[in-house]
Amino acid sequence: MSTIFVRSVLGQSRRSVFAAPARLASTSAKQSTLKERLADLIPAEIENVKATRAAHGKKSFGPVIVDQLYGGMRGLPALIWDGSVLDADEGIRFRGKTIPECQELLPKAPGGSEPLPEALFWLLVTGEVPTQEQVATLSKEWAARSAIPEFVEEILDRCPPTLHPMSQFSLAVTALNHDSAFAKAYAAGISKKEYWGPVFEDCMDLIAKLPNIAGRIYRNVYGGGKLPAIDAEKDYSWNLATLLGFGDNKEFVELMRLYVTIHSDHEGGNVSAHTGKLVASALSDPFLAFGASLNGLAGPLHGLANQEVLVWLRKMQSKLGENASDEAVKEYVWSTLKAGQVVPGYGHAVLRKTDPRYMAQREFALKHLPDDPMFKLVAQVFKIVPDILLAAGKAKNPWPNVDAHSGVLLAHYGLTEMQFYTVLFGVSRAFGVSAQLIWDRALGAPIERPKSYSTAAIQKMFANKQ
Repeated sequence: MSTIFVRSVLGQSRRSVFAAPARLASTSAKQSTLKERLADLIPAEIENVKATRAAHGKKSFGPVIVDQLYGGMRGLPALIWDGSVLDADEGIRFRGKTIPECQELLPKAPGGSEPLPEALFWLLVTGEVPTQEQVATLSKEWAARSAIPEFVEEILDRCPPTLHPMSQFSLAVTALNHDSAFAKAYAAGISKKEYWGPVFEDCMDLIAKLPNIAGRIYRNVYGGGKLPAIDAEKDYSWNLATLLGFGDNKEFVELMRLYVTIHSDHEGGNVSAHTGKLVASALSDPFLAFGASLNGLAGPLHGLANQEVLVWLRKMQSKLGENASDEAVKEYVWSTLKAGQVVPGYGHAVLRKTDPRYMAQREFALKHLPDDPMFKLVAQVFKIVPDILLAAGKAKNPWPNVDAHSGVLLAHYGLTEMQFYTVLFGVSRAFGVSAQLIWDRALGAPIERPKSYSTAAIQKMFANKQ
């Protein structure tokens, strides 16, 4: 792992808490658990934050303009989010590592080629690449925590199948608050310095229980028989795929490993991540906070976008047939724009180049399903749409994002129920949100309370000013 340096108040370099090379972990006599490693890192990171604030706390990021207030705070620097940073040209980095680097460095399942989400979570929490043994231990721990309370099972079983899977998902996650370790510790008067411990336990329980919740929702709504048991000898993605009924397909299991990894985190400003951080800043436990995240993720402008992409592609394929010419696809894209609609899956609030998450999925498709008709259409659209969007002046970023590809991969393996896709996104996003919530409580992050203004106040503020 590359070493990260920060400048102290004295101007001297010191190694960040997240700079420990991964090779040190692999040569240690005793393998640390994730919680033990985190406990080792927290004191140094508290000092790191203090030093950073002392050195840079009074410095400005730049002016805030009124358009940012009206424009959804787009580009407004307002949050600390340590797990990942999104660069407009480069894409996402998890603790400084690109997606290709994560694919290369993170441990994999025996015989697999995609990174294990357990390894990605370890990286998000510690900044370190774990060993194979540490990842295996984490897999077993999540399996041991995976059971959901009987009353939560009953809540899900009583939901009508017409209730959207995301609504059911949010209900179940929120109900897990019943057994929150943090809520109980807070009620008992735990010291602020110790908040991170029960929050860590809640986050581990949250992530561990999501496959059982997702699997129960899927089988209740779409059929598929009795839910199988979690296999403690298998990894998280294998169990998730099996609970959905696809565990016998090795390629689908590999897809889940890739899918959960690349969807896990996308810095802190997106709706689901920011909502979780905001709600948790009030010291709501991780279950309540992530339940709120899921409600934001369920929106059409966030997690439902991959569903819209697949609907649009299927309409195109239905009209043009398979193996449509480039000219026919171009005409269809232009007709979409002329009808006042957007091309779903293209453009991004931050990115100004092709989303590396899209490219990771494209490479997976080229390896495993190069002849799939819908993938061929996705590839054809990738070749055609950017030039059209540039010509039409419709987007600052005419390139595809992650949603432009994910639905096609899921559908190829038989998971065709599009309303369920965002549940998988939600399972993934729990990794990034949980990692940040643990650190927020470890570092004593305060409640969020930004300043708001009325339109009248803005007008008065700039009255008689040029």
